[in-house]
Amino acid sequence: MLRKLRQQRAFHLMLVPSIILVFIFSYLPFYGLVIAFQDYNPGLGFHSPWVGMENFEHVFKQEKFLRTIWNTLYMSIFKLVGGLVVPVIFALLLNEIKHLKRTFQTLVYFPNFLSWVIMAGIMIDILASDGIINTFLSLFGLKPVSFLGNPSIFPWTMIVTDIWKGFGFGTIVYLAALTGIDPGLYEAALIDGAKRWKQTIYITLPLLTPTIILMAVLALGNVLNAGFDQIYNLYSPAVYESGDIIDTYVYRLGIVQAQYSIGTAIGLFKSVITSILVVLSLVLAKKVAGYRIY
Repeated sequence: MLRKLRQQRAFHLMLVPSIILVFIFSYLPFYGLVIAFQDYNPGLGFHSPWVGMENFEHVFKQEKFLRTIWNTLYMSIFKLVGGLVVPVIFALLLNEIKHLKRTFQTLVYFPNFLSWVIMAGIMIDILASDGIINTFLSLFGLKPVSFLGNPSIFPWTMIVTDIWKGFGFGTIVYLAALTGIDPGLYEAALIDGAKRWKQTIYITLPLLTPTIILMAVLALGNVLNAGFDQIYNLYSPAVYESGDIIDTYVYRLGIVQAQYSIGTAIGLFKSVITSILVVLSLVLAKKVAGYRIY
């Protein structure tokens, strides 16, 4: 064991800066969680009066907070499902292309490199009342659609744009999985008279299933992360009812309105649930897809 550690000493030294950064920015702030159990006053700091679970009781009595949980789960689940289905379908279609395959692969992957700060500006221009989409709809005599101002449409705008931005990464993963399928299976199926559709149903999809399951269970830990960057840069008070998620709610309460104790309590609640989901996702990934982190 010691010999192996000495041989890998250079690799361990390379990890030291990352470990220090994680300790400073991820572990030292743990002490601040005590604010969730205090009536926090910046003047008194961590010596503020202790209130126990009152902040949590106050939070769960608020109808707005319960609505944000529903909004978060609603958008996250549809993003998760779409983020699995769309890349699989696109990867299957792209895998059939002989020419310009790399070009299309690069084009769909490019938006994944752009931050939501940049993408939000692009989306606002495209989805505006005089944007490209509404201009196209007007050609058919349809009225302009308020994609970012209508509470009933806004969640679906977030779901569709998030899938569009991120499905390129999933496509790369599934294309890599497709290259690992033995070509002999397709040749044998072709000899037996199976066309491309039959080959896809009985060979491609079954062999792609473990990768799909793995991606699904690993995404389970992000169910309560509905995309703060995306929604914060695109939402407005007009759509708070249907577009507000846990992270944006915490931001407005804890930072904008300076209700530090309430914001910390909500953040702690979210962190505990997320931790449970991450552990659950790793257990499921190991049992269902044979995934291990060691």
